Amino acid sequence: MNRRQLGTTGYDVTDVGLGTWNIGGDWGDVSAEEGRETIRTALDAGVDFIDTADVYGDGFSEQRIAEVLDEREVRDEVTVATKAGRRLDPHTPERYNYDNLADHVDRSREYLGVDSLELLQLHCPPTDAYYQPETFDALSRLKDEGKVDHCGVSVERVEEALKAIEYPQVETVQIIFNMFRQRPAERFFEEAKRRDIGVIVRVPLASGLLTGKLSRDMEFPENDHRNFNIEGEAFDRGETFAGLPVDAGFDAVDELREHVPEQMTMAQMALRWILDHDAVSTVIPGSTNPEHVKANAAVSEMAPLSNQVHGAVRDIYEEYVFDDVHHRW
Repeated sequence: MNRRQLGTTGYDVTDVGLGTWNIGGDWGDVSAEEGRETIRTALDAGVDFIDTADVYGDGFSEQRIAEVLDEREVRDEVTVATKAGRRLDPHTPERYNYDNLADHVDRSREYLGVDSLELLQLHCPPTDAYYQPETFDALSRLKDEGKVDHCGVSVERVEEALKAIEYPQVETVQIIFNMFRQRPAERFFEEAKRRDIGVIVRVPLASGLLTGKLSRDMEFPENDHRNFNIEGEAFDRGETFAGLPVDAGFDAVDELREHVPEQMTMAQMALRWILDHDAVSTVIPGSTNPEHVKANAAVSEMAPLSNQVHGAVRDIYEEYVFDDVHHRW
């Protein structure tokens, strides 16, 4: 697989990683063995960057990762990034302080079986938290104490990303970017490159819309966010189907079908489209289907999309997506 530098962290990671939200929850039931097998499959495919969070199954995802890394004896060969903050209740800016973050970091260190977290990311804090220098001072203190090696943020909005990278503690930004969420490719990517910020792309397939495998009449389990968060009832609406109204999303997918290169699936085209942006360090699709995990990893070595495909994607975005999504995130 191809590799890219993750900002100033010194980590050289595969440009296709593995996201483990699917393993931890909000995507229906997943057993411990299904979670472990997903991670094994990714490692076998060459993936060496795994992203998780303490809130994914309340530590379930972190624990499964640790089990497989120990089983395979590959801890020195795999970079694991985790996130903290979403367990805060209430989830308010002032609670992003040293005491709370240190407590969360200690539990993640225990669950992942490490002395120091390789990359700790604030997990989509409320916007006001980005204007609290004390929050980012807390990250520095955690580094000084040897509990964290590198720090980053996971954001909902471009504005939050731009504010976050003003802090020298922030070396990476995790952000939603896909064919239905194109705004980051404007000013943010330019600034990220200028400051040598690692860019981790999440939700690359728009909650499955961009696989081309979903149908308009599909029903999701009660504990799947594509059932309970359509209007943002549980967390930011932009996390589910990229914030796009579902019918508009299916209309856009129908238009995209004719532009999928013969040697690719739609999901692979969607991932390749992301990797064609050189500001991106790694993309972290999540799936518990072994064949999907292997197909995702294979995108790393696929050729870039043609200018014609990129132009078609932009045209479809402007016609079906822009008005609903672009100004919001």
